[in-house]
Amino acid sequence: MIDPALAVTFDFDLFIDRLGNGESVFWEALFTTVYISVISEVLGIALGLATFAMQRSRLLPVRVVAYAYALVFRGTPIIVQIFFVFFGANLLLGFDLFPQSVEFLGLGVSGAVLAGITALALNEGAYMSEIVRAGIDSVDKGQMEAALSTGMTRRLAMRRIILPQAARVIVPPLGNQFNYMLKTTALLAFIGVYELFRDAQVVYSRNFQPVEVFAGVAVWYFVLTTGWTLMQVQIERKLGASERDEGEGWITKILGIQARSRA
Repeated sequence: MIDPALAVTFDFDLFIDRLGNGESVFWEALFTTVYISVISEVLGIALGLATFAMQRSRLLPVRVVAYAYALVFRGTPIIVQIFFVFFGANLLLGFDLFPQSVEFLGLGVSGAVLAGITALALNEGAYMSEIVRAGIDSVDKGQMEAALSTGMTRRLAMRRIILPQAARVIVPPLGNQFNYMLKTTALLAFIGVYELFRDAQVVYSRNFQPVEVFAGVAVWYFVLTTGWTLMQVQIERKLGASERDEGEGWITKILGIQARSRA
């Protein structure tokens, strides 16, 4: 039998407190997690588009740089990239690339946050380049030829003809990448960014009750990712990105349960 003195009890009061924490520092940490994810994803998409364009360049050095970038950032752990950007950039460049604090849109942003956004965006850009490539390659090449035959420039045809059709393929994995981004921000706690996971670490260091504290933060990550998944379903429906039956809703999307085929 287990010694009652050694039995571990779950502190539901602490768990509930972590779910509805009234401390402003908690909500600031939650806000930090969200805005880092959004900014990093937007920058990552831009980098992915630029990298894809470079990979299709006629200049060999440009293609080599683009493929090398994607290869390095897809082939190394993201935690290593975060540490390298935060600690290694200053060493390689010889000056302080990420200062202690920077004013951005009236808000004070720490250098660790800027380094974290940079690392996450660079990592995301490497993956987005492949997602964009797959989406554009899914469009029949005859579409571009037909557009060019009407007098369109290649750039105009890409913007008006190819990209709208490629969006059907690009949007679902792009949404999944943002879902992953929301959770990956937790790694920035290791360079001092005060986000959700770092807030949980601080609370745990005070009460030494890891199960309740990290169960609470897990629920918050679940809320964020589930909320985004519901938004993603609506975006896919509007763009016609999903080819599932219209009867399949958000429960199917979240749980991955396929509807039975109709006779």
